[in-house]
Amino acid sequence: MDTPQNTALMRALTELPGPLPARGVIHIAIRHTDRFTVVGNDLAQHPGLSTAAVGFAVRIQSLPQGTEVGVKALAARFPEGEKLIAAALRELEAHGYLQRARTRLPNGRIVTRTVFCNQPAALLRPRVAAARPQRPPAEPQTPPPAQDPAPEPPAPEAAAPQAPALPDVQQEQVPATPDVQQEQAPEAPAPQDHAPFVALVPPPTAPRQPSPPLPQPRELTAELDRAATALLSDLRRHAPRLVLSENDIRQLAPAVAAWLERDTHPDTIRHTLTNDLPQPLRHPAKLLKHRLTVLLPPPLPGADHLAAPARPRIAVTPFQTCDGCERAFRAPTPGRCRDCRNAHGPAQAAAA
Repeated sequence: MDTPQNTALMRALTELPGPLPARGVIHIAIRHTDRFTVVGNDLAQHPGLSTAAVGFAVRIQSLPQGTEVGVKALAARFPEGEKLIAAALRELEAHGYLQRARTRLPNGRIVTRTVFCNQPAALLRPRVAAARPQRPPAEPQTPPPAQDPAPEPPAPEAAAPQAPALPDVQQEQVPATPDVQQEQAPEAPAPQDHAPFVALVPPPTAPRQPSPPLPQPRELTAELDRAATALLSDLRRHAPRLVLSENDIRQLAPAVAAWLERDTHPDTIRHTLTNDLPQPLRHPAKLLKHRLTVLLPPPLPGADHLAAPARPRIAVTPFQTCDGCERAFRAPTPGRCRDCRNAHGPAQAAAA
């Protein structure tokens, strides 16, 4: 039986804009209108968290406030076991996403309170004080109606129905204008607390490192040049995007000849030049020049290099038979052993 096809999914693929990648995942993003949770890439792609820990973090983040998220509560809700859940919660706690603390309630009961933070790294950043509500530019110039001399007592009552909140806001803001200015003066350099921005991309005027030269063979023979030219001209049969001009082939032929001179099989060179091409490919000649230069293999070692090194010769002292006691001992020449020489020496001295 054929594999069942999802016609709705195939129809959605045809509606995606732009060319689809040849490999890897293809995303069909449908906007959620209800029942969704926002998950950041710092959690979804965290290199230090296991897949189980990331999954439980997403599930905990999707639960409403006040839901029990202990080991037994999660084990009763989800199919994973308690050991796996406990290990995942310890990972989240070690990386700052989860914090569990025992708290005493007003009635004296002690409970465990679990706090989950979706961005624990953001808590370590210095916070900027919240900006106070700014006044409209035209209001400070006009005197507040509450401070104007009121000739008639019912004047505040007449102004109250028109804007009940406006006089209160102005009375709180206008007298505090000098204090606000004094308090905001030291807060001006607050953005300087952050680390200065450092551009990781060098400016266009920065000096560029010279590119390494193309490899050259020791001797470019006619046979090597013909084989290298044929290999480069035949690349478009295996990768239609690698269409090279005659000038490009003439410049790259010595580099391919250097590969062939080092006993590299033509199929290996062809696979190295055509495998995993970038999408889109704008400069085929520059890509081939980079690969021929950077991926150049070393020369094959000769038979002398692969031979096992000769072991150093150790001189062995032969055995000799002692002329006095006929005991075996090691010595370069025949004679007596050490004991006989020591015993024979005092005897000769006494006889003399």
